Amino acid sequence: MSAAQWADLEPLVAIADYHKGDPLVRQGDEEMEQFFILEGMVKRVVSNPQGREMILRFAAETEMDTSYAAWRMRTPLPYSIVAVTKVRTAEMPLPLWAEFLDRHPDLKQRFEYEVMRLMSEVMAHTITLHLLDAPGRLARFQRKHPELAGRIPKKELASYLNLTPETLSRLKKKLG
Repeated sequence: MSAAQWADLEPLVAIADYHKGDPLVRQGDEEMEQFFILEGMVKRVVSNPQGREMILRFAAETEMDTSYAAWRMRTPLPYSIVAVTKVRTAEMPLPLWAEFLDRHPDLKQRFEYEVMRLMSEVMAHTITLHLLDAPGRLARFQRKHPELAGRIPKKELASYLNLTPETLSRLKKKLG
């Protein structure tokens, strides 16, 4: 981002702090936000009416999370974004973010590519849950996300991999 683009963006963002477990946005919300993670980690999670949850992805410092696709499609938010650890974000309402992107077509193109990449990542994770066994899911996670290894609480990682915490512990001991 150029200095001029940053000067245009900076007055639009608000800095917010969240505690572990706090929702940044909730599944079903119609007011949507653009989040830039400055400190900590968030998870994107979907739940059914019975309260069963599936973690779709994690995002940490220097990453972003967004509900841009749902906002563009004019549908309620299909997932929640929740703090996994204490989190600090720079955030803004999606209509403001979209106006900013419209003023900076090069950033809009890069951003929309990133949104598609994130959607592909979530799809790949979902496929992994169906096609790989437990050791394969853990090995894939360790290969694809080495920067998150050791940072995600075991209970959260187990849930993401569709394992019990006990199975995850056994696999980690077995695989080293």
